[in-house]
Amino acid sequence: MFEEFVLTASTADLSEEPRAREHADAVEFRMDLANSPLVQLDAYDGELPLLVTNRASWEGGEAEDLGRYDALSTAIGHAAVAAVDVELAALRGNAPEGERSHATALRDTAREEDVDVVVSVHDFESTPEPGALVDLLTDAAGEGDVGKLATTAAAPADALAMIEATHEATAAGHRVATMCMGEPGRHTRAVTPIYGSKIGYAPVDSADATAPGQYPLATLRRLVDGLRDGGADA
Repeated sequence: MFEEFVLTASTADLSEEPRAREHADAVEFRMDLANSPLVQLDAYDGELPLLVTNRASWEGGEAEDLGRYDALSTAIGHAAVAAVDVELAALRGNAPEGERSHATALRDTAREEDVDVVVSVHDFESTPEPGALVDLLTDAAGEGDVGKLATTAAAPADALAMIEATHEATAAGHRVATMCMGEPGRHTRAVTPIYGSKIGYAPVDSADATAPGQYPLATLRRLVDGLRDGGADA
């Protein structure tokens, strides 16, 4: 699914999918933020493939217990689900007790179902130096099909570090998805795809942003396409 850049519309409401089709390549379904997420999945008949995320509270989401893995395991059995998000800390044993066995089992099930695994890392405090970012991306990509890294930028140098790390990790043969949260790093969401980032995240409406600094979906589509086409529309 992620051989080329994929712009996902992040939402907790799958009824938004028709509005997302004009600009998105896929939908990130935030199950941890959704009402009756499995009921929504059962009713889903949209055109866009789904990346399902059930983000743990210790990684910035709202899923509070290990039951999130049962929901994800059920979700990846749906034909529309093409990818699942799993936290690197869970796969590496750096998360609360019980997470590792559930995370590795979910990854195994995803592979059996031919569902891509996005292995994610979030830093809500800072952006490490480029070498540390590359190490994180290498670890995450090695655990799944795509390594996702979102850090918090406090200054332009942080954005530059993420761009550099994206280029280096991609040059080393890893599939990655990268971005900086926060206003100083907001532009990385449009720029890192030039350097190899394979996934972008944006809400259909800015009021529904799921992370700091997200552009609305239509805006990010315009920016990414404009930059890739030489900046004519940016």
